[in-house]
Amino acid sequence: MQKNLTTGSVFRNIIFFSLPYLLSYFLQTLYGMADLFIIGQFEGVASTTAVSVGSQVMHMLTVMIVGLAMGSTVSIGQAVGGNRQREAAVCVGNTVTMFMGLSLVLTAVLLAASGHIVAVMSTPQEAVAGTRAYLMICFMGIPFITAYNIISSIFRGLGDSKSPMYFIAVACAANIGLDYLFMGALRMGPAGAALGTTLSQAISVAVSLAVILRRGSGLSVRKQDFRPLAPVMGKLLKIGVPIAIQDGFIQISFIVITVIANRRGLNDAAAVGIVEKIISFLFLVPSSMLSTVSALGAQNMGAGRMDRARKTLGYAIAMAAGFGLAVSVLMQFLAEPMVALFTDAGQGTGAQVVRLGGQYLRGYVLDCLFAGIHFCFSGYFCACGKSGLSFLHNSIAILLVRIPGAFLASAYFPDNLFPMGLATSMGSLLSVLICAAAFRVISQPAKSGKAAAGDRSSQGMGAGVRPPRGGEA
Repeated sequence: MQKNLTTGSVFRNIIFFSLPYLLSYFLQTLYGMADLFIIGQFEGVASTTAVSVGSQVMHMLTVMIVGLAMGSTVSIGQAVGGNRQREAAVCVGNTVTMFMGLSLVLTAVLLAASGHIVAVMSTPQEAVAGTRAYLMICFMGIPFITAYNIISSIFRGLGDSKSPMYFIAVACAANIGLDYLFMGALRMGPAGAALGTTLSQAISVAVSLAVILRRGSGLSVRKQDFRPLAPVMGKLLKIGVPIAIQDGFIQISFIVITVIANRRGLNDAAAVGIVEKIISFLFLVPSSMLSTVSALGAQNMGAGRMDRARKTLGYAIAMAAGFGLAVSVLMQFLAEPMVALFTDAGQGTGAQVVRLGGQYLRGYVLDCLFAGIHFCFSGYFCACGKSGLSFLHNSIAILLVRIPGAFLASAYFPDNLFPMGLATSMGSLLSVLICAAAFRVISQPAKSGKAAAGDRSSQGMGAGVRPPRGGEA
């Protein structure tokens, strides 16, 4: 399963690594929509709302776990790229120990706080019971959700993006089947949706562990590697924590924008909700580029191949920008037809929703271009171990442009959603400018031999950090 990405064509490596990643994101998006689609066939509005609110909470939690796991992907990738197999094994062992401990703490805390979470989400009274039942069951499944994501992060650090795709495909198929069983045949409502999600994650983890035991991972992980080591965990957290906080912050900003849209009225809220679904699909390509640059860049930096790491960034930016530009131009002509796929323009206020959604999509779709570029830069910064830069540019964009821009656009353009969609895109444009400046700054020292040597020595587990002696690692 281990694959060396430091040799061969850079462009070919990007294509063959990113395509499984792209399919994985697609399956995860489908996985997330299955609960809502299926419960809508068997239950009423209250149950649908309960699953919608509960899944939003779980999505935010999952995104933050994935962000935290990026520290493992990068650390393992750097070690593998530098052919430091013992170091990689220690990273794997410490990753498992840290995340499993974290999952148990999260489970206990979130179960105790489930009632408060339902209240904070301003859940309608009719959906409170269903939402709490959904969250209680999903919270009990956090160890399985965490296990799947850390297994995927380890495989990607080893250069294998195909296996996680197979694992999520198993989970997606199991989830759909279990949803029809629990919500359709057994009429369990939101609790059935949560149970299907939790059990499908457990099945995916069982399959992934069976694959690891049968095929191996390419690393010799020993019992001692699971012993917590402060320097190793420190590096994992140094890279992962800023990304996790950043991703959580981004999710909060989207919730704030949704609240702003909700206050404009039902039609505006429906239009924004539909466009968010469309954008989630369009963002599959930029998201896959972020993860691809992180994994490939980490391996090449670990091998001291900074030229290949920068070339990876260049190719990824060209691909993401090309896709974003094409989609942005296309959607200027197809905005209304796309929105009309999700609502009936011939009934009630459907025509108004289509009109408003078209306005919002035309402004928002530019984010596919700008976000695609800064996602690639963020992946490169993570591969360098400088994930704080990614957190910085996203935070600045959210606080200075995205949220205040959406608020001002809503206040000054009450009959048009285009400026509100454009505010999000302009936030990403600011991120691109900050990223370009940061890349220029961190790249300048690499021109000198002394700095280049410093770059090589800073890779791996950090200064003075080595696997334990005497066979302990």
